[in-house]
Amino acid sequence: MNRFWRLPVGNFWPQNPQGSHLIEVEDSISLRVLVLALVILGIVATDIAAETSFSFWALPLSVVGAIWSYYRRCDRNVAVKFCIAIGMLVALGAFFGRLVGELNDTRLSLAELLIQLQVLHSFDTPRRKNLGYSIVIGLILLGVAATLSQTLAFAPVLLLFLAIALPTLVLDYRSRLGLQPLKTQKEKFNKNNSSTLNFKFLILNFLLIVGLGLAIFAVLPRFPGYQLRNFPVSSAIQVKGNFTGRSIINPGYVREGNGNGQGGGSGGTRQNQAGQPGKVDNNFYYGFNSQINQNLRGEMKPKVVMRVRSQAEGFWRVLGFDRYTGKGWEVSRNEDVTTIRRSPWSYQIFLPPPLINTKTQEIVQTYTVVADLPNLIPTMAYPKEIYFPTPMIAVDKEDGLRSPVELSEGLTYTVISEVPYRDRTLLGQASTKYPQQIKKHYLQIPPEISEKVRQRTEEILANYNRERVAKSSKSLDSPYEKALYLAQYLKQNYSVPQNPLELPYLSEKEDLVEAFLFKYKGGYPDHFSTVLTVMLRSIGIPARLVAGFSPGQFNPFTGLYIVRNTDAYAMTEVYFPKYGWFAFDPIPNHPLIPPSIEDTQTFSVLRQLWNWVAGWLPSPVTGFLNNVFETIFRWVIRAIAWFIALFSQGWFGVLTGLIVGTTTAFFAWLGWGQWRQWRNRRWLKKLPAMESLYQQMLQWTTQKGLGKHPAQTPLEYARVSYQHHAPATAEVIDEISQAYVGWRYGDHTPNLKRLRERWQGLKKTAK
Repeated sequence: MNRFWRLPVGNFWPQNPQGSHLIEVEDSISLRVLVLALVILGIVATDIAAETSFSFWALPLSVVGAIWSYYRRCDRNVAVKFCIAIGMLVALGAFFGRLVGELNDTRLSLAELLIQLQVLHSFDTPRRKNLGYSIVIGLILLGVAATLSQTLAFAPVLLLFLAIALPTLVLDYRSRLGLQPLKTQKEKFNKNNSSTLNFKFLILNFLLIVGLGLAIFAVLPRFPGYQLRNFPVSSAIQVKGNFTGRSIINPGYVREGNGNGQGGGSGGTRQNQAGQPGKVDNNFYYGFNSQINQNLRGEMKPKVVMRVRSQAEGFWRVLGFDRYTGKGWEVSRNEDVTTIRRSPWSYQIFLPPPLINTKTQEIVQTYTVVADLPNLIPTMAYPKEIYFPTPMIAVDKEDGLRSPVELSEGLTYTVISEVPYRDRTLLGQASTKYPQQIKKHYLQIPPEISEKVRQRTEEILANYNRERVAKSSKSLDSPYEKALYLAQYLKQNYSVPQNPLELPYLSEKEDLVEAFLFKYKGGYPDHFSTVLTVMLRSIGIPARLVAGFSPGQFNPFTGLYIVRNTDAYAMTEVYFPKYGWFAFDPIPNHPLIPPSIEDTQTFSVLRQLWNWVAGWLPSPVTGFLNNVFETIFRWVIRAIAWFIALFSQGWFGVLTGLIVGTTTAFFAWLGWGQWRQWRNRRWLKKLPAMESLYQQMLQWTTQKGLGKHPAQTPLEYARVSYQHHAPATAEVIDEISQAYVGWRYGDHTPNLKRLRERWQGLKKTAK
């Protein structure tokens, strides 16, 4: 029984550190330094992505722990292990305390727990296995940072992590094999021996991995169905007081005599009320309010306000206006809102479904606010669910969402929209029998201008065939075609002044639409949308003005849309019975149809990446490449469509399709084989003459079914060849192998002429 009680006591542990696998320690300083660097990079990446400050205490403690652990790697450290266990229990308790307020998104809390555990763990890492745990922790922290990152600041850390991870894995593998680093100078500089780290090999692998990763990222399909249902949301926000949703809280607009910014003004300076002249606020878009005064002049200073991750590009709609005032718009039913509460145990809020009957697609969007915004919630069209941190939100009559609080910096929320497809044929066939409620609110025009605008609109439509603006044979017999034509007409016949201050203020009796059409022949970008909306109303087509943000600048590396305050603008929405509201953009240099869902979006990331690259290229180069890619893509699509259509043409078509498919596959296989042979010949030519001959011999024997095993040395393989080949063949293999070993390891010059003659004779005999 004594052998069961013989435990290592006294000085046995430090005196015999390698005596048992249970106490085998890792002595490699380089491996420990690289592992520490990986952990540090994981912590720094988390700080950069989440804008936290874990590094201030975690980095110095990790360094101290790594140094302590190295010098105490051969000791038992029972007291230290006991203290580490207590520290981990405390960290776990603190984690559960933080978890209560962050149930919807626990990534940052888990990352903080992992950093705390890693710091404690760094004080006791005697073995290679302990270092392996640290490598995994560094990788996990980098993964968490990748999910939290919204800027390219994460990219350098990712590349640096990869650059350090490669030599770390090499040293870890050498440690597992029990290989020791070379110590003598002669061995270190002997080119016939392998050094501890082959930096040329590591650099090539690094470039290969980065290039392959970027290529895979570019062509990776984006499948909307592969989405988690636990969406990112900020921590819960408590709302004080009774929220009615009737006021709009905008930090940029202040009502005269009221400094709280609620319901205030018309979107300009303090004195700019009821269409009076004034200047645009430098930071906040003038249209995000219950009233919009379009008699303002000036420009905003660009700044980023949101980052959006969306399954599809779209217009981030904020609010709509139904009543035209002559110099702007207002929400006539601003007091008529519906408040919707969420359950106390979930961030999910269900919104009333739209009364539309058309094909739709579910689109998930996550918004992160990076600068203060009003309490108006941007979404894609027709939101059906919203994950928001407040207990309730409000919905107005123009399908806008309102929050009880301003959208402050750092706020995150997620929206699920049921976006309808835009089918031009169906919308062109839509009924013109509008509900009474629609006609009541969306056909309003000031009587002073209604007849004049109607006549001008009908004149433009009557001249359609003569002016040929749309260059189309379609007749303007539907509201959809009329709206499309009028939007295009405004784009091509009216202009935006080059100098924003060139456009004079409207006088008290002037109307914006009238001045735009008959006096100035143009105006500010938002004026185009106002004019289109009023023109459509004048001929009996319900329309309203809607304000929001364009998609912004897509970053193909982060997958986020970067939205600035200058991306805000207004456009026109037109109502189609049974199908709902669809937008038209008459602003010059804007797409006529705002971006939305399409039938094919699987490779949308690749298209967006090309758009981003094309933005940096000269216009002639971009045009040429676009034409080339478009031609190739068109022919490929036609070929695929033709091949698929064969199988719908009866037995003859099926037979033809099988023959074409088999022939194509055969030539593809033949081409692949020829390409591989060409690559092999090219590779052999680059090798030294003796190396090339030896490799040709190995390839020939492999084709005969008796190739060399990777574990065999050349001489071992030569001896074994006598058992499987004819004596004459085995002699040639042996002679070439002997010459190769002498040249490779003994610096002996081989008789290449004789070896080649014997090799050629062997191949002729084998044939």
